[in-house]
Amino acid sequence: MEITVRPVVISDYDSLLALWNSTEQSKRALNPVDDSREGIERYLKRNPTTCFLAESEGRIIGVILTGHDGRRAIVHHMCVHPDCRCQGIATMLVQRAEEALRREGITKVFGLVFKDNDTADIFWEKQGYTLRTDLNYRNKSLDPNVPQGR
Repeated sequence: MEITVRPVVISDYDSLLALWNSTEQSKRALNPVDDSREGIERYLKRNPTTCFLAESEGRIIGVILTGHDGRRAIVHHMCVHPDCRCQGIATMLVQRAEEALRREGITKVFGLVFKDNDTADIFWEKQGYTLRTDLNYRNKSLDPNVPQGR
């Protein structure tokens, strides 16, 4: 399978949404505001050079949305279609995003993984991402349409 990696653009939205909905882990990470077309468009405008997708035969098979605040970066969404896993696609996307972040002067990146997503934990560990146990992740929804989380 020939795979190409390119930046994400807003016209990819419908295909990205279908990809995210192809896995239970990605689907449950979505929220109706930030992951709407308007929310993703806003995200891509702010992070035009650090978000990538993988495609094969005209089909989007993987995506990574990575952004930063000028100091630290976060991987917001990472997904590879279940039919295309274990082929190095996720690693390829992470490497491309990390290269883009380095070019922008970013020295540290983090991501969030659901505690019950052992597959993702193993993947990120292999990529060199360490588990921080000395922090508590806290969030607050400023929009009643965005779930607070557990």
